[in-house]
Amino acid sequence: MISKLVAKLQHDFPDFKFASSDTAHWSPTEQTIFYSNNLANLLHELGHAILNHKDFTQDIELLQIERDAWTKARAIAPNYAMEIDDETIEAAMDAYRDWLHDRSICPTCGQTGLQSVKNLDYYCVNCGQHWQANDARTCGLKRRKIK
Repeated sequence: MISKLVAKLQHDFPDFKFASSDTAHWSPTEQTIFYSNNLANLLHELGHAILNHKDFTQDIELLQIERDAWTKARAIAPNYAMEIDDETIEAAMDAYRDWLHDRSICPTCGQTGLQSVKNLDYYCVNCGQHWQANDARTCGLKRRKIK
């Protein structure tokens, strides 16, 4: 099923490359949509490509980028005899919300911190700790304290 959909998408979107991968994602530098066996995620990554999503600066921007890609995927789905339901989208959005929340937890006192607009590190209003978090979308989250 996935191979038939990929063939149709390659025909309909010749500006993008499609490559099988363990982790679905959009690579703007390679103009490649990496996909796994999940049809909805494939269309979601295509949504990123069509919308020309590159990267985000502030963590909170990620939620809007992801929501926009899901909206685009849902709009594209009927062209391929598919439907993406609310539960699928909300489960994916919850995963991103959880990831962003985990990044914002102070490594000293466990309270939720704020991300700095200037240098993208975090600051705890409770204990004054500053920290940075790694990307951790495909690996373990690490928070490094800044003195």
